[in-house]
Amino acid sequence: MAPTSRSPRTSRVPGAAVTLGVVGHHLPGRTCAAAPGFPGYDGIHVGVQRRARPAELLGLTPGDAPTARWELECTARPGADGLPELTGPYVQGRPGDRFVYLCWGTLAPDGAFTMFRRAKLLLAAVEPDVLDAAVRGGHLTARLGLTDAKGGPLCARVVPPAVEWSAT
Repeated sequence: MAPTSRSPRTSRVPGAAVTLGVVGHHLPGRTCAAAPGFPGYDGIHVGVQRRARPAELLGLTPGDAPTARWELECTARPGADGLPELTGPYVQGRPGDRFVYLCWGTLAPDGAFTMFRRAKLLLAAVEPDVLDAAVRGGHLTARLGLTDAKGGPLCARVVPPAVEWSAT
């Protein structure tokens, strides 16, 4: 399908508040066995990493929970290309290359978190029409499974079809 031309809608709503909801399902469990290239871990949890504060995680969730949910307060601004771009305390990256980190790690009995893997939810992968609708409605949702093809915690770049983006 050929790209369509459209006018930048966010220029009419500079600084619009958008809640980014991330809904994870099919978590890998609290224990992942060792495998080639993967040492295995116990006490696995996942949370959203705050920008410029890697030790600060939002909504630390056990790896065996039925679902993981996070609500991130963002601001939509027109990007350099005129398309909406989200910013906020949990949005990472440079203009045009924004993302959210889901951090996997172990949680020790004393509460210490040690990260071993991250998943990068690429906001640039949101379809422009979906993002426009989310800016107008105030809510964008990402739905994704949190277990990779090998049964471990999802990591690396996450783009559709591994994540489903919708304006809600």
